Amino acid sequence: MSRDRDALADYTAAALKSSAVVLRSYSTSFGLASRLFEGSVRRQVESVYALVRVADEIVDGVTSAAGLTPEDTRRQLDDFERETERALDTGYSTNLVVHAFAHTARRTGIGTDLTRPFFASMRADLEQAEHTPESFAVYVYGSAEVVGLMCLKCFLDGHAVSATETKKLERGARHLGAAFQKVNFLRDLAEDFEALGRSYFPDVSPDNFDEAHKERLLADIEHDLSESRAVLRGLPPSSRRAVALAQELFAELAARIRATPASELMRTRISVPNTVKLRIAAAVLTGKRGLESSSPHPSRVEAQ
Repeated sequence: MSRDRDALADYTAAALKSSAVVLRSYSTSFGLASRLFEGSVRRQVESVYALVRVADEIVDGVTSAAGLTPEDTRRQLDDFERETERALDTGYSTNLVVHAFAHTARRTGIGTDLTRPFFASMRADLEQAEHTPESFAVYVYGSAEVVGLMCLKCFLDGHAVSATETKKLERGARHLGAAFQKVNFLRDLAEDFEALGRSYFPDVSPDNFDEAHKERLLADIEHDLSESRAVLRGLPPSSRRAVALAQELFAELAARIRATPASELMRTRISVPNTVKLRIAAAVLTGKRGLESSSPHPSRVEAQ
């Protein structure tokens, strides 16, 4: 029995390491922020990121690049969700990413109430090219807000938090997830439309996108970031600075989008240079930005 436990522990450790590789391979911004999580929180958050990233890659072109048909892609996503739910039940999967996620989920209380809306939004990417305000809200909840809620469960693991405070933190987590998603939609507007045939924002397309659209969308993003900042100090110290850095990195990205003419956004994918990301990280660590300071408004652009 002891040998079996050791074998499972070794397998789980390898699975968690594989999730870290996925995160570092796909995200420099969140990868940088994740380094500020303390102890087991980092490994838990990495396992959440890896699962949602693999699902996202299934629907965003990797399967078609591998020669799979749309029907095959749908089956791959369905199989991935079924394997995730099996692992949530059993605590084991032959898929290392799924196994790591299940290990985290079973410890922190992540259940199908969060995974099913997520997979429903991923499935919508295979079926829905445009959104109404109602379907957009449902999509963002499933694709981003529930991911924020999953991460929050990791942040609160082992911490006693009242029901009232938990509700406040859940609201902030949903807003932060929504902000991240909307920023990515905004900077990828042309690519999503041209490469994937999708237009996420209701009544917005490359043909009609202008400064008024851009400012309206950025105001919504700023509201989400503000709501998430309002509850930041309620997070445990083990996750607070990492979340603050993630907020500041996306605020910087929003600022760069604001400083870019709408017409140019249709030709250029805006990003934050790594040197600027490192300066922002240093500012967060020293209290000049984020937690200890009055955070700069997202209209400010960090000089390169």
